[in-house]
Amino acid sequence: MSTTTMVVMGHDDDLTPEQPATPVARRRAGWVTQTFLDTGYSLLAFVVSLVFFVIVVTGLSLSVGLAIILGGILLLPLTLLVARAQAALERRTMRAMLGLEAPTPTYLPAQPGAGFWARTLAPVRDPQSWLDVLWSLIGLVTGTFAFGVVVAWWATVGAGLTYWFWSAYLPADNEGLATVLGLGESRTAESLVNLGLGVVALVTLPVGCRIAALAHGKLAELVLCSRAELQHRVDRAEETRDATRAAEAASLRRLERDIHDGPQQRLVRLSMDLGRARMRLGEEDASGAGALIDDAVEHARQAVAELRALSRGVAPPLLVDRGLRAAIEEMVTHAAVPVVSHLDLPEGPGALPLHVETAVYFAVAEALTNVAKHSQATSARVSVTVADGQVRATVADDGIGGAHLAKGLGLAGLRQRLDAVDGTLDVTSPEEGGTVVVASVPLSLGTAS
Repeated sequence: MSTTTMVVMGHDDDLTPEQPATPVARRRAGWVTQTFLDTGYSLLAFVVSLVFFVIVVTGLSLSVGLAIILGGILLLPLTLLVARAQAALERRTMRAMLGLEAPTPTYLPAQPGAGFWARTLAPVRDPQSWLDVLWSLIGLVTGTFAFGVVVAWWATVGAGLTYWFWSAYLPADNEGLATVLGLGESRTAESLVNLGLGVVALVTLPVGCRIAALAHGKLAELVLCSRAELQHRVDRAEETRDATRAAEAASLRRLERDIHDGPQQRLVRLSMDLGRARMRLGEEDASGAGALIDDAVEHARQAVAELRALSRGVAPPLLVDRGLRAAIEEMVTHAAVPVVSHLDLPEGPGALPLHVETAVYFAVAEALTNVAKHSQATSARVSVTVADGQVRATVADDGIGGAHLAKGLGLAGLRQRLDAVDGTLDVTSPEEGGTVVVASVPLSLGTAS
């Protein structure tokens, strides 16, 4: 079957569909709306921090004072739970009013089947619970700061813009800002100075409210959410480790099955043919020995070819010797259907990290294998590009469609392989026809979003 291979260096939009946008905590508001949200957050921060500060400090004091009796021991976990409630409220407020992600860390749960005291004292053993207590103590400081800044800024705006109205009720001998600045002692001069001050405060109000709100919110994010990011990284590392083990086990099982079904059977047939040929050579009529030897030679050639194919599945020699670009070019050249390729890749071995090259190579190979076996396609397109700190491989065909991860077809194993390198796999395959497989692999582990 003829194969058409074309390396295109230009842009190929149909091979690289837009990636879905990353979700955010809250849609960005306009500056007017955000100013009011920042104001409300700063005012609320002071009230909430003051209330919980009193409760938590009282609870801690009573816990220490009553530590020698049972009441103090029971009051400490209750105080920690109150601090946890404040932390949960703070995270929700940050998401709703500041637009921060504010992830919630995982709290230490009681062990299954634990007794009363183990369940009751579980918050005491949880580091995040004590961080919540720390926030209850220091949050009042930044909450008071945010409250004071916002109230002072709004007061300056209101007083400056309305001075011309309420200044008539001031005593006649009142010394105003204009007098202090030497700009005159008349009421008109005083009104103009305060009006200018009010306008400046109004223009800078969004910035001032934002700074005050973020001074409180960012510290809250550091104390209340930093462990959530660390826990996410640990969970991601464990998932990557598990995916690596699963992918390795699946690859070994597949290799074992392929060897058993292919080269092993041919080698058995080869040994049988050679045994029969030896027996014929020992007979007087050895005319059939040549045909048996020819069959044995053919089986040996096929076994060698299959072993070479299997070795590519373990470590493709061309990928190691000449790099990802050359390996994919050879792959599409020998594909079962005509392939148009767009390869925007650096040339030569070692141009990309080895784990990235291996993952992308197998992603393209698996996708083209599915095209040949299942899609009934007449043509395919392959695009592999490097951009934004990742390698993105797209394989599209004009086949029957209907492919998805639940059906298998090697895609589930491919997703495991990509998970092992923090990669992602997206499959678009409508029933009306056509399949697009997109595999993305970050150039360094731990940078996947």
